[in-house]
Amino acid sequence: MPYAITQTCCSDATCVKVCPVNCIHPTPDEPDFGTTEMLYIDPATCIDCSACADACPVDAIFPVDKLTAQLKPYAEVNAAYYADRSVEHHDPAPNFHRWGPPVFHRNIPSDFAPLDVAVVGTGPAGMYAVEDLLLHTNARVTLIDRLPVAGGLVRYGVAPDHPSTKKISETFRRFHTHPRLRLRLGVEVGKDVSVDELAAKHDAVIYAVGASSARSLGIPGEDLPGSVPATEVVAWYNGHPDVAADAIDLSAERIVLVGNGNVALDVARILTSDPKTLAGTTISPTALAQLRASKVREVVLLARRGPDAAAYTSPELLALAQREDVDLVVDAHDPQVAATIDAAEPGTKAALLQGIQRESVDWSAPPSHARRRVVLRFNSAPQEVLGETQVRALRVTGGVEIAAGRVIRAVGYRGTELPGLPFDAETGTIPHEGGRVRPGTYVVGWIKRGPSGGIGANRTCAQETVGTLLDDAVAGRIGKTRAVMG
Repeated sequence: MPYAITQTCCSDATCVKVCPVNCIHPTPDEPDFGTTEMLYIDPATCIDCSACADACPVDAIFPVDKLTAQLKPYAEVNAAYYADRSVEHHDPAPNFHRWGPPVFHRNIPSDFAPLDVAVVGTGPAGMYAVEDLLLHTNARVTLIDRLPVAGGLVRYGVAPDHPSTKKISETFRRFHTHPRLRLRLGVEVGKDVSVDELAAKHDAVIYAVGASSARSLGIPGEDLPGSVPATEVVAWYNGHPDVAADAIDLSAERIVLVGNGNVALDVARILTSDPKTLAGTTISPTALAQLRASKVREVVLLARRGPDAAAYTSPELLALAQREDVDLVVDAHDPQVAATIDAAEPGTKAALLQGIQRESVDWSAPPSHARRRVVLRFNSAPQEVLGETQVRALRVTGGVEIAAGRVIRAVGYRGTELPGLPFDAETGTIPHEGGRVRPGTYVVGWIKRGPSGGIGANRTCAQETVGTLLDDAVAGRIGKTRAVMG
Protein backbone atom coordinates (compact mmCIF):
# COMPACT_ATOMS: atom_id res chain seq x y z
CA MET A 1 0.00 0.00 0.00
CA PRO A 2 1.54 3.37 -1.02
CA TYR A 3 2.09 6.25 1.36
CA ALA A 4 0.68 9.78 1.03
CA ILE A 5 1.92 13.16 2.22
CA THR A 6 -0.71 15.17 4.07
CA GLN A 7 -1.62 18.63 5.34
CA THR A 8 1.32 19.39 7.62
CA CYS A 9 4.03 18.84 4.98
CA CYS A 10 6.87 21.30 5.64
CA SER A 11 8.55 20.75 2.23
CA ASP A 12 12.08 20.61 3.67
CA ALA A 13 12.77 17.50 1.53
CA THR A 14 14.05 15.32 4.36
CA CYS A 15 11.80 12.59 2.94
CA VAL A 16 13.28 12.98 -0.52
CA LYS A 17 16.75 12.12 0.76
CA VAL A 18 15.73 8.79 2.23
CA CYS A 19 13.37 7.55 -0.49
CA PRO A 20 15.06 4.58 -2.25
CA VAL A 21 12.93 4.80 -5.41
CA ASN A 22 12.79 8.56 -6.03
CA CYS A 23 8.99 8.63 -5.72
CA ILE A 24 8.70 11.99 -3.91
CA HIS A 25 8.57 15.16 -5.98
CA PRO A 26 9.39 17.90 -6.62
CA THR A 27 12.93 17.32 -5.43
CA PRO A 28 15.30 20.18 -4.53
CA ASP A 29 17.00 19.93 -7.93
CA GLU A 30 13.74 20.20 -9.89
CA PRO A 31 12.34 23.54 -11.11
CA ASP A 32 9.02 23.16 -9.25
CA PHE A 33 10.66 22.77 -5.84
CA GLY A 34 9.63 25.60 -3.55
CA THR A 35 6.69 26.58 -5.77
CA THR A 36 4.24 23.78 -4.97
CA GLU A 37 2.00 23.75 -1.92
CA MET A 38 3.60 20.55 -0.63
CA LEU A 39 5.57 17.51 -1.77
CA TYR A 40 3.81 14.50 -3.31
CA ILE A 41 4.34 10.73 -3.35
CA ASP A 42 3.80 8.90 -6.63
CA PRO A 43 1.55 5.92 -5.71
CA ALA A 44 2.68 4.00 -8.79
CA THR A 45 6.33 4.11 -7.69
CA CYS A 46 6.08 3.94 -3.89
CA ILE A 47 7.24 0.55 -2.54
CA ASP A 48 5.73 0.92 0.94
CA CYS A 49 9.10 0.97 2.71
CA SER A 50 8.08 3.65 5.28
CA ALA A 51 11.50 5.37 5.09
CA CYS A 52 9.87 8.72 4.32
CA ALA A 53 7.40 8.42 7.21
CA ASP A 54 10.21 7.60 9.62
CA ALA A 55 12.26 10.59 8.46
CA CYS A 56 9.46 13.18 8.26
CA PRO A 57 10.10 15.84 10.94
CA VAL A 58 6.42 16.86 11.13
CA ASP A 59 4.62 13.47 10.99
CA ALA A 60 2.90 14.28 7.72
CA ILE A 61 3.28 10.92 5.91
CA PHE A 62 0.98 7.92 6.36
CA PRO A 63 0.02 4.73 4.49
CA VAL A 64 -3.01 5.43 2.31
CA ASP A 65 -5.03 2.69 4.02
CA LYS A 66 -4.32 4.26 7.42
CA LEU A 67 -5.47 7.79 6.57
CA THR A 68 -8.13 9.20 8.87
CA ALA A 69 -11.40 10.48 7.44
CA GLN A 70 -10.05 14.03 7.41
CA LEU A 71 -6.84 12.99 5.65
CA LYS A 72 -8.31 10.57 3.08
CA PRO A 73 -8.51 13.29 0.36
CA TYR A 74 -4.70 13.41 0.37
CA ALA A 75 -4.50 10.04 -1.36
CA GLU A 76 -6.06 11.73 -4.39
CA VAL A 77 -4.09 14.94 -3.86
CA ASN A 78 -0.83 12.99 -4.12
CA ALA A 79 -1.95 10.93 -7.11
CA ALA A 80 -3.35 13.97 -8.94
CA TYR A 81 0.07 15.62 -8.97
CA TYR A 82 1.34 12.84 -11.24
CA ALA A 83 -1.72 12.59 -13.49
CA ASP A 84 -0.21 14.74 -16.26
CA ARG A 85 3.46 14.09 -15.50
CA SER A 86 5.74 11.51 -17.04
CA VAL A 87 7.52 9.66 -14.25
CA GLU A 88 10.16 7.00 -14.73
CA HIS A 89 9.27 3.93 -12.67
CA HIS A 90 12.31 2.08 -11.31
CA ASP A 91 12.77 -1.67 -11.14
CA PRO A 92 13.15 -3.04 -7.60
CA ALA A 93 16.90 -3.52 -7.59
CA PRO A 94 19.42 -3.02 -4.75
CA ASN A 95 20.26 0.48 -5.98
CA PHE A 96 17.29 2.47 -7.19
CA HIS A 97 19.01 5.73 -8.10
CA ARG A 98 21.13 6.28 -11.15
CA TRP A 99 24.83 6.66 -10.60
CA GLY A 100 26.19 9.95 -11.81
CA PRO A 101 29.43 11.87 -11.63
CA PRO A 102 30.21 13.33 -8.21
CA VAL A 103 29.11 16.92 -7.75
CA PHE A 104 30.88 19.21 -5.30
CA HIS A 105 28.89 22.36 -4.63
CA ARG A 106 31.51 23.68 -2.20
CA ASN A 107 35.27 23.58 -2.33
CA ILE A 108 36.70 23.92 1.18
CA PRO A 109 40.43 23.30 1.78
CA SER A 110 41.11 20.37 4.13
CA ASP A 111 43.22 22.58 6.42
CA PHE A 112 40.63 25.37 6.58
CA ALA A 113 40.67 27.08 9.98
CA PRO A 114 37.40 27.09 11.97
CA LEU A 115 35.25 30.17 11.53
CA ASP A 116 33.46 31.94 14.37
CA VAL A 117 29.94 32.62 13.11
CA ALA A 118 27.03 34.33 14.87
CA VAL A 119 23.51 33.46 13.78
CA VAL A 120 20.85 35.94 14.90
CA GLY A 121 17.43 34.27 15.11
CA THR A 122 16.36 30.80 16.26
CA GLY A 123 13.51 30.26 13.80
CA PRO A 124 13.65 27.80 10.88
CA ALA A 125 15.85 30.00 8.66
CA GLY A 126 18.44 30.51 11.37
CA MET A 127 18.39 26.87 12.41
CA TYR A 128 18.83 25.54 8.88
CA ALA A 129 21.89 27.80 8.63
CA VAL A 130 23.14 26.46 11.98
CA GLU A 131 22.55 22.89 10.81
CA ASP A 132 24.53 23.48 7.62
CA LEU A 133 27.43 25.10 9.49
CA LEU A 134 27.67 22.46 12.22
CA LEU A 135 27.21 19.40 10.02
CA HIS A 136 29.22 20.46 6.99
CA THR A 137 31.96 22.73 8.35
CA ASN A 138 34.10 23.00 11.47
CA ALA A 139 32.67 26.42 12.37
CA ARG A 140 31.97 27.52 15.92
CA VAL A 141 28.50 29.03 16.15
CA THR A 142 26.99 31.54 18.56
CA LEU A 143 23.20 31.39 18.26
CA ILE A 144 21.44 34.56 19.41
CA ASP A 145 17.77 35.42 19.95
CA ARG A 146 16.18 38.46 21.56
CA LEU A 147 13.46 36.33 23.18
CA PRO A 148 13.98 34.18 26.29
CA VAL A 149 12.66 31.09 24.46
CA ALA A 150 14.11 29.70 21.23
CA GLY A 151 11.94 28.72 18.27
CA GLY A 152 11.02 31.85 16.35
CA LEU A 153 8.24 31.25 13.83
CA VAL A 154 7.75 27.62 14.87
CA ARG A 155 7.14 28.57 18.50
CA TYR A 156 5.23 31.83 18.03
CA GLY A 157 3.84 31.65 14.48
CA VAL A 158 2.49 28.12 13.94
CA ALA A 159 -1.09 27.68 15.16
CA PRO A 160 -1.42 25.67 18.37
CA ASP A 161 -3.77 23.16 16.71
CA HIS A 162 -0.94 22.16 14.35
CA PRO A 163 1.21 20.16 16.79
CA SER A 164 2.74 18.07 14.01
CA THR A 165 4.15 21.18 12.33
CA LYS A 166 5.56 22.35 15.65
CA LYS A 167 7.37 19.01 15.99
CA ILE A 168 10.06 20.24 13.64
CA SER A 169 11.34 22.25 16.60
CA GLU A 170 12.61 18.95 18.01
CA THR A 171 14.86 18.62 14.96
CA PHE A 172 16.23 22.10 15.53
CA ARG A 173 16.50 21.82 19.29
CA ARG A 174 19.05 19.01 19.12
CA PHE A 175 21.59 21.53 17.80
CA HIS A 176 21.24 23.70 20.91
CA THR A 177 23.50 21.29 22.80
CA HIS A 178 26.03 20.77 20.02
CA PRO A 179 29.60 21.10 21.41
CA ARG A 180 30.44 23.83 18.87
CA LEU A 181 27.37 25.95 19.60
CA ARG A 182 26.72 28.57 22.27
CA LEU A 183 23.11 29.64 22.80
CA ARG A 184 22.53 33.25 23.88
CA LEU A 185 18.85 33.96 24.57
CA GLY A 186 17.46 37.32 25.67
CA VAL A 187 20.07 39.22 23.65
CA GLU A 188 18.66 41.86 21.30
CA VAL A 189 20.80 43.17 18.46
CA GLY A 190 20.52 46.94 18.37
CA LYS A 191 19.87 47.14 22.10
CA ASP A 192 22.14 44.75 24.02
CA VAL A 193 24.75 44.46 21.30
CA SER A 194 25.24 46.44 18.10
CA VAL A 195 25.72 45.20 14.55
CA ASP A 196 29.27 46.57 14.62
CA GLU A 197 30.08 44.83 17.90
CA LEU A 198 28.88 41.48 16.56
CA ALA A 199 30.91 41.97 13.40
CA ALA A 200 34.03 42.78 15.41
CA LYS A 201 33.76 39.60 17.47
CA HIS A 202 32.94 37.12 14.71
CA ASP A 203 34.26 36.19 11.29
CA ALA A 204 30.72 36.31 9.97
CA VAL A 205 27.20 37.15 11.18
CA ILE A 206 24.06 35.67 9.62
CA TYR A 207 20.84 37.59 10.30
CA ALA A 208 17.71 35.41 10.35
CA VAL A 209 15.42 37.96 11.97
CA GLY A 210 12.32 37.22 9.90
CA ALA A 211 9.49 39.54 8.93
CA SER A 212 7.42 40.15 12.02
CA SER A 213 5.59 43.40 11.29
CA ALA A 214 2.24 43.65 9.50
CA ARG A 215 1.55 45.19 6.12
CA SER A 216 -0.91 48.07 6.06
CA LEU A 217 -4.23 48.10 4.18
CA GLY A 218 -3.84 51.78 3.34
CA ILE A 219 -7.54 52.53 3.83
CA PRO A 220 -9.34 55.06 6.07
CA GLY A 221 -10.18 53.86 9.56
CA GLU A 222 -7.79 50.94 9.75
CA ASP A 223 -6.27 52.33 12.97
CA LEU A 224 -9.61 52.50 14.80
CA PRO A 225 -9.87 50.58 18.09
CA GLY A 226 -11.07 47.10 17.19
CA SER A 227 -8.94 46.93 14.03
CA VAL A 228 -5.83 44.81 14.65
CA PRO A 229 -3.20 43.07 12.54
CA ALA A 230 -3.26 39.28 12.31
CA THR A 231 0.34 39.28 13.54
CA GLU A 232 -0.96 40.48 16.92
CA VAL A 233 -3.68 37.82 17.05
CA VAL A 234 -1.20 35.05 16.21
CA ALA A 235 1.19 36.34 18.85
CA TRP A 236 -1.69 36.53 21.37
CA TYR A 237 -2.85 32.93 21.04
CA ASN A 238 0.75 31.68 21.00
CA GLY A 239 1.70 33.58 24.16
CA HIS A 240 4.33 35.84 22.61
CA PRO A 241 5.96 37.98 25.33
CA ASP A 242 5.64 41.15 23.22
CA VAL A 243 1.83 40.99 23.26
CA ALA A 244 -0.35 41.46 26.32
CA ALA A 245 -2.22 38.33 27.37
CA ASP A 246 -5.56 40.16 27.07
CA ALA A 247 -4.72 42.06 23.88
CA ILE A 248 -7.54 40.58 21.77
CA ASP A 249 -11.18 41.41 22.54
CA LEU A 250 -13.61 38.62 21.60
CA SER A 251 -16.83 40.43 22.52
CA ALA A 252 -17.93 40.93 18.88
CA GLU A 253 -20.23 38.34 17.28
CA ARG A 254 -18.84 38.95 13.78
CA ILE A 255 -15.20 39.47 12.86
CA VAL A 256 -13.98 40.34 9.36
CA LEU A 257 -10.58 39.03 8.37
CA VAL A 258 -9.14 40.97 5.45
CA GLY A 259 -7.08 38.46 3.48
CA ASN A 260 -7.40 34.75 2.78
CA GLY A 261 -3.89 33.35 3.06
CA ASN A 262 -2.92 30.55 5.42
CA VAL A 263 -2.44 32.96 8.33
CA ALA A 264 -6.01 34.23 7.85
CA LEU A 265 -7.28 30.64 7.82
CA ASP A 266 -5.29 29.89 10.98
CA VAL A 267 -6.85 32.86 12.78
CA ALA A 268 -10.36 32.02 11.56
CA ARG A 269 -9.94 28.42 12.65
CA ILE A 270 -8.70 29.30 16.14
CA LEU A 271 -11.40 31.94 16.71
CA THR A 272 -14.19 29.50 15.79
CA SER A 273 -12.75 26.39 17.45
CA ASP A 274 -14.35 24.60 20.34
CA PRO A 275 -11.97 25.53 23.19
CA LYS A 276 -12.06 21.91 24.35
CA THR A 277 -10.14 20.91 21.23
CA LEU A 278 -7.37 23.40 22.05
CA ALA A 279 -6.87 22.29 25.65
CA GLY A 280 -3.57 20.50 26.00
CA THR A 281 -1.99 22.31 23.04
CA THR A 282 0.63 25.06 23.19
CA ILE A 283 -2.02 27.79 23.17
CA SER A 284 -1.62 30.54 25.73
CA PRO A 285 -3.66 29.67 28.85
CA THR A 286 -5.06 33.21 28.95
CA ALA A 287 -6.08 33.04 25.29
CA LEU A 288 -7.78 29.70 25.91
CA ALA A 289 -9.73 31.18 28.81
CA GLN A 290 -10.83 34.10 26.61
CA LEU A 291 -11.93 31.71 23.86
CA ARG A 292 -14.09 29.86 26.38
CA ALA A 293 -15.94 33.14 27.04
CA SER A 294 -15.87 34.31 23.41
CA LYS A 295 -18.98 35.75 21.77
CA VAL A 296 -17.65 35.24 18.23
CA ARG A 297 -20.18 33.40 16.04
CA GLU A 298 -18.96 34.24 12.56
CA VAL A 299 -15.65 35.03 10.88
CA VAL A 300 -15.68 36.49 7.36
CA LEU A 301 -12.63 36.00 5.13
CA LEU A 302 -12.49 38.84 2.62
CA ALA A 303 -10.57 38.30 -0.62
CA ARG A 304 -9.91 40.82 -3.38
CA ARG A 305 -9.69 38.13 -6.06
CA GLY A 306 -11.75 35.10 -7.02
CA PRO A 307 -11.65 31.52 -5.70
CA ASP A 308 -9.28 30.46 -8.48
CA ALA A 309 -6.65 32.89 -7.17
CA ALA A 310 -7.07 32.34 -3.44
CA ALA A 311 -3.95 32.89 -1.35
CA TYR A 312 -4.48 29.92 0.96
CA THR A 313 -3.06 26.51 0.12
CA SER A 314 -5.30 23.57 -0.71
CA PRO A 315 -4.30 21.57 2.40
CA GLU A 316 -5.34 24.39 4.72
CA LEU A 317 -8.70 24.84 2.99
CA LEU A 318 -9.31 21.08 3.10
CA ALA A 319 -8.71 21.13 6.85
CA LEU A 320 -11.15 24.02 7.30
CA ALA A 321 -13.82 22.45 5.11
CA GLN A 322 -13.74 19.13 6.98
CA ARG A 323 -14.45 20.54 10.42
CA GLU A 324 -17.61 19.06 11.86
CA ASP A 325 -18.25 21.73 14.47
CA VAL A 326 -18.12 24.80 12.19
CA ASP A 327 -19.99 25.58 8.96
CA LEU A 328 -18.08 26.82 5.91
CA VAL A 329 -20.08 29.08 3.57
CA VAL A 330 -19.31 30.84 0.28
CA ASP A 331 -20.96 34.27 -0.03
CA ALA A 332 -22.99 34.19 -3.25
CA HIS A 333 -22.98 37.97 -3.75
CA ASP A 334 -21.21 37.74 -7.13
CA PRO A 335 -22.45 35.31 -9.84
CA GLN A 336 -18.92 35.14 -11.20
CA VAL A 337 -17.77 33.43 -8.00
CA ALA A 338 -20.25 30.59 -8.45
CA ALA A 339 -19.41 30.31 -12.16
CA THR A 340 -15.70 30.04 -11.41
CA ILE A 341 -16.27 27.34 -8.80
CA ASP A 342 -18.63 25.32 -11.03
CA ALA A 343 -16.23 25.45 -14.00
CA ALA A 344 -13.11 24.64 -12.00
CA GLU A 345 -10.98 21.69 -13.07
CA PRO A 346 -10.44 18.88 -10.54
CA GLY A 347 -7.44 19.46 -8.29
CA THR A 348 -7.65 23.25 -8.40
CA LYS A 349 -8.35 25.49 -5.42
CA ALA A 350 -11.70 26.58 -6.78
CA ALA A 351 -12.78 22.97 -7.28
CA LEU A 352 -12.37 22.33 -3.56
CA LEU A 353 -15.32 24.67 -3.00
CA GLN A 354 -17.74 22.80 -5.27
CA GLY A 355 -19.49 21.05 -2.42
CA ILE A 356 -19.51 24.02 -0.06
CA GLN A 357 -22.78 25.72 0.87
CA ARG A 358 -23.51 29.04 -0.88
CA GLU A 359 -25.58 31.80 0.62
CA SER A 360 -26.53 35.40 -0.09
CA VAL A 361 -25.68 36.91 3.27
CA ASP A 362 -27.59 39.82 4.82
CA TRP A 363 -24.65 41.75 6.24
CA SER A 364 -26.85 44.19 8.12
CA ALA A 365 -28.20 41.39 10.31
CA PRO A 366 -26.29 39.82 13.20
CA PRO A 367 -24.92 36.30 12.68
CA SER A 368 -26.99 33.29 13.64
CA HIS A 369 -26.49 31.76 17.08
CA ALA A 370 -27.08 28.23 15.80
CA ARG A 371 -23.53 27.18 14.85
CA ARG A 372 -20.30 29.03 14.42
CA ARG A 373 -19.33 29.54 10.82
CA VAL A 374 -16.66 30.87 8.49
CA VAL A 375 -17.81 32.80 5.40
CA LEU A 376 -15.61 33.13 2.30
CA ARG A 377 -16.35 36.34 0.39
CA PHE A 378 -14.42 36.61 -2.90
CA ASN A 379 -14.04 39.49 -5.39
CA SER A 380 -14.45 42.00 -2.59
CA ALA A 381 -11.84 44.57 -1.54
CA PRO A 382 -11.87 46.62 1.66
CA GLN A 383 -12.50 50.34 1.18
CA GLU A 384 -13.00 51.81 4.66
CA VAL A 385 -13.20 50.68 8.27
CA LEU A 386 -16.26 52.44 9.70
CA GLY A 387 -16.86 53.72 13.20
CA GLU A 388 -16.25 56.77 15.36
CA THR A 389 -14.55 55.49 18.50
CA GLN A 390 -14.74 51.77 17.71
CA VAL A 391 -15.08 49.54 14.65
CA ARG A 392 -18.72 49.01 13.72
CA ALA A 393 -18.47 47.87 10.07
CA LEU A 394 -16.25 47.44 7.02
CA ARG A 395 -17.21 49.02 3.71
CA VAL A 396 -16.18 46.86 0.75
CA THR A 397 -16.40 46.86 -3.04
CA GLY A 398 -19.77 48.06 -4.28
CA GLY A 399 -20.42 50.13 -1.17
CA VAL A 400 -21.58 47.10 0.82
CA GLU A 401 -21.23 47.54 4.57
CA ILE A 402 -20.45 44.40 6.56
CA ALA A 403 -21.52 45.00 10.15
CA ALA A 404 -18.71 43.80 12.40
CA GLY A 405 -17.28 44.65 15.78
CA ARG A 406 -13.73 43.66 14.86
CA VAL A 407 -11.54 43.82 11.76
CA ILE A 408 -8.36 41.75 11.55
CA ARG A 409 -5.86 42.70 8.86
CA ALA A 410 -4.16 39.62 7.40
CA VAL A 411 -2.55 40.96 4.24
CA GLY A 412 1.01 39.87 4.83
CA TYR A 413 4.18 40.35 6.82
CA ARG A 414 7.17 42.59 6.24
CA GLY A 415 10.61 42.92 7.73
CA THR A 416 11.72 45.79 9.92
CA GLU A 417 14.89 47.84 9.76
CA LEU A 418 17.81 46.79 11.93
CA PRO A 419 20.12 49.66 12.94
CA GLY A 420 23.49 49.30 11.26
CA LEU A 421 22.26 47.33 8.24
CA PRO A 422 20.90 48.54 4.90
CA PHE A 423 17.15 48.19 4.40
CA ASP A 424 14.80 48.27 1.43
CA ALA A 425 11.64 49.95 2.75
CA GLU A 426 9.63 49.01 -0.34
CA THR A 427 10.18 45.25 -0.06
CA GLY A 428 10.77 45.10 3.69
CA THR A 429 14.00 43.17 3.19
CA ILE A 430 17.75 43.65 3.58
CA PRO A 431 19.43 44.01 0.15
CA HIS A 432 21.87 41.22 -0.63
CA GLU A 433 23.54 39.15 -3.35
CA GLY A 434 23.23 35.44 -2.76
CA GLY A 435 22.68 36.17 0.93
CA ARG A 436 25.70 38.49 1.20
CA VAL A 437 24.94 41.99 2.49
CA ARG A 438 28.67 42.69 2.56
CA PRO A 439 31.61 40.37 3.26
CA GLY A 440 31.12 39.16 6.82
CA THR A 441 27.41 40.07 7.00
CA TYR A 442 24.72 37.77 5.59
CA VAL A 443 20.95 37.25 5.63
CA VAL A 444 18.66 34.24 5.40
CA GLY A 445 14.92 33.61 5.48
CA TRP A 446 12.14 36.17 5.13
CA ILE A 447 14.39 39.16 5.84
CA LYS A 448 16.37 37.99 2.81
CA ARG A 449 13.66 37.02 0.32
CA GLY A 450 10.45 38.49 1.76
CA PRO A 451 7.57 36.61 3.44
CA SER A 452 7.28 33.75 0.97
CA GLY A 453 7.62 30.02 1.31
CA GLY A 454 6.97 27.74 4.25
CA ILE A 455 9.32 26.19 6.75
CA GLY A 456 11.09 23.92 4.28
CA ALA A 457 11.88 26.74 1.84
CA ASN A 458 14.37 28.02 4.38
CA ARG A 459 16.62 25.00 3.93
CA THR A 460 17.61 25.84 0.35
CA CYS A 461 17.69 29.53 1.28
CA ALA A 462 20.15 28.77 4.09
CA GLN A 463 22.28 26.57 1.86
CA GLU A 464 22.73 29.46 -0.56
CA THR A 465 23.67 31.89 2.20
CA VAL A 466 26.11 29.52 3.91
CA GLY A 467 27.64 28.72 0.52
CA THR A 468 28.20 32.42 -0.13
CA LEU A 469 29.74 32.82 3.32
CA LEU A 470 32.15 29.95 2.71
CA ASP A 471 33.09 31.33 -0.71
CA ASP A 472 34.03 34.59 0.99
CA ALA A 473 36.06 32.76 3.63
CA VAL A 474 37.97 30.64 1.11
CA ALA A 475 38.66 33.74 -1.00
CA GLY A 476 40.03 35.58 2.04
CA ARG A 477 37.29 38.22 2.06
CA ILE A 478 36.54 37.47 5.70
CA GLY A 479 39.24 36.71 8.29
CA LYS A 480 39.80 35.47 11.80
CA THR A 481 38.63 37.65 14.66
CA ARG A 482 40.83 38.65 17.57
CA ALA A 483 38.13 39.40 20.14
CA VAL A 484 36.01 36.85 21.93
CA MET A 485 32.37 37.48 22.78
CA GLY A 486 31.84 37.26 26.52
